[in-house]
Amino acid sequence: MPLYEYRCEACRIKFDLLRSFADADAPARCPQCGGQDTKRELSRVVAMRSGGGEGAESAGGGSSCAGCSSSNCANCSR
Repeated sequence: MPLYEYRCEACRIKFDLLRSFADADAPARCPQCGGQDTKRELSRVVAMRSGGGEGAESAGGGSSCAGCSSSNCANCSR
């Protein structure tokens, strides 16, 4: 089951839920205030190949390192 991130519109906290694909966009109860006015957030996913940081690929484009401006880790100076 995938892990989804949500944000509560009432109290503004972010929380994670394990839910099926079919339930991903269904209302989710906020664990802090109990409200159901929640929105699913876009999550950033990084897939790493064996061998460490070189060849890392970031889903959704852009750099896969927080401090790197390159979109390819092979060009990263870290």
